[in-house]
Amino acid sequence: MKKILALTAVLALAGCTTASDTLLKNGEQGLTIDCSGEANSWASCYEKADASCAGTGYRIVGTNGTPALKESDKTLGQDVGNFKGRSVVVVCK
Repeated sequence: MKKILALTAVLALAGCTTASDTLLKNGEQGLTIDCSGEANSWASCYEKADASCAGTGYRIVGTNGTPALKESDKTLGQDVGNFKGRSVVVVCK
């Protein structure tokens, strides 16, 4: 029972990165990718962008959120603290 509960929690946290279509001011079609929260990272944004663009590559148009900490600023190797809000807007190539 404990293993099932733990697996469910891991799967719920893993699926929190979302992508939605957006229209840029210049008329281009883009994607807004939200990877907020302690369970995600900037890397999860870029992985979702790569997967959403089907391996064709992407161009980053903008980012918004809490920047990643340097290793020297982390506590015991972890970025502990406030809720992390982060999103990236990309255009597929």
